Amino acid sequence: MAVDGDPVAGRQVYKKCQACHSLELGKNTVGPSLAGIMGQKSAEVPNYDYSPALKGANLVWDAATLDVYLLDPQKLVPKNKMPFPGLKSANERKDVIAYLAAASSPAGAPAVAQRPQSPAAPAQPSASPHQRTATYLPEIRYTLRSGIADGRIVYLGVGGTIDGQINPILSAAVGQTVQIILINGEGAEHDIVFPEHNAKSSRIFGRGASTATTVRATHAGDFTYLCSVPGHELAGMKGQFIVTPLPPDQVLVEADISLKSTEVPPPIGKRPPQTVRVELNAVELEGRLAEGTTFGYWTFNGRVPGPMLRVRVGDTVDVSVKNATDSTMIHSVDFHAATGPGGGAASTQVDPGGEKSFKFKALIPGLYVYHCATPMVAHHIANGMYGMILVESEEGLPPVDREFYVMQGEIYTEAPFGHRGSQEFSVEKLLNERPEYFVFNGAVGALAKLHPLEAKVGETVRIFFGVGGPNYTSSFHVIGEIFDRVYNLGGVLNEPLRGIQTVMVPAGGAVIVDFKVEVPGNYMLVDHALSRAERGLAGMLHVDGPPNPAIFDGKIEPGSGH
Repeated sequence: MAVDGDPVAGRQVYKKCQACHSLELGKNTVGPSLAGIMGQKSAEVPNYDYSPALKGANLVWDAATLDVYLLDPQKLVPKNKMPFPGLKSANERKDVIAYLAAASSPAGAPAVAQRPQSPAAPAQPSASPHQRTATYLPEIRYTLRSGIADGRIVYLGVGGTIDGQINPILSAAVGQTVQIILINGEGAEHDIVFPEHNAKSSRIFGRGASTATTVRATHAGDFTYLCSVPGHELAGMKGQFIVTPLPPDQVLVEADISLKSTEVPPPIGKRPPQTVRVELNAVELEGRLAEGTTFGYWTFNGRVPGPMLRVRVGDTVDVSVKNATDSTMIHSVDFHAATGPGGGAASTQVDPGGEKSFKFKALIPGLYVYHCATPMVAHHIANGMYGMILVESEEGLPPVDREFYVMQGEIYTEAPFGHRGSQEFSVEKLLNERPEYFVFNGAVGALAKLHPLEAKVGETVRIFFGVGGPNYTSSFHVIGEIFDRVYNLGGVLNEPLRGIQTVMVPAGGAVIVDFKVEVPGNYMLVDHALSRAERGLAGMLHVDGPPNPAIFDGKIEPGSGH
């Protein structure tokens, strides 16, 4: 079913929906599956518990009905269970409806490929004889639009490095899977074929229709892609598909979203209580998750974790939350240090392009987590929206030579750990608490390869450590060190524990650890649930200085571990 809208742009809009709605047949999550929704009657997806309001609505989901519903779900169907406030942009509604229409067509929608099941996983019962079979998850995506240029029928690149190019060169590396999305730009019949790879899309008819196909780059070489409609190849619809032994440079851009552990505000010192203004900007961006791998992060101020904040007991914290105009989601903030509804979240549900504020008084000293608290809260936290605030006592903490800021989190991707390319978020894995990645400061290698901690022999070190989560408790440990002081659970009103090897920190919790470094070398930061190190969870404290054989005397072997 062709709909007046851009399904590729609609895929981006659909990210607002995918936390609750799957596009796989028979797969209901928080909300019902939206597979095949176009032309479907309301409240008829099997095995989903609909509200009485929607059961009695007697709607048919066509483009017009969806447009009214997406504008204001509660206005069209009062008292239904849909928590989303609606899409106020007509273009967004038009594009996401086009995307849903493409998903309902036999050709399928862009980027709706199902995940291959693990061999150990039981086969799921088929929901329908027409259910699409599983396909490879794409590592690279290209979008092409048919059109007229220089008097010829051609493919035109859409987005990224190929935007606007005529019959652009498409590239991949051996072993990668490439997804090609084709949009009909002028109304004639078209398809896209990769003859040497036995890959062919369905044909599309009518302006705005779309289709998709996947190509597995099995061997290096210079190949072609073309339209198989008679006469179209000769008329100009033909381009190059180059497969190289290594990923080409333009496959993805790896923006570093990891906050450096040294970005710690200085101690407050002696001063009376005052008003401290805090500005948090909700920013959504594609960033480096691992080498050759990116992820769509949701952040405070463009980094994971968000900025560390430092106030003293008795201060009034004046918080402003701004949501970027190009955000796809509502965002907010919940301060565990605040006493009041939702920790501030009840006052800061901010639409894209908006700004809200609230104030709270810092009543109890300690180290506290803050995070986004917009439903589904776990989704926002897992995508990177967490940070910490230290409320110092009147006396403050004992002075140390170096202070570091470290937070642990989990990332839930559709593709398995180590898969290259841009990764999609998986709501199914989030709800089943099966993260693919565990990370310090947002990314694999953030505190090991990119921004390791640095100190010198004889210095005292303090680590402000927290767990954004959203689900897993950490067994925080520094290999080769013993914590001299541990402010358990982030509390500073009690005497610290002394001589501690490993400290438990729950999701949404924190701890402060102090220790003195007396021997040079590399000291690994880990969660002592050590399997998580194999999924990215490792940092490094590098200590420079003269050896100290009275404390440690041994040859350091390269490549040695715990």
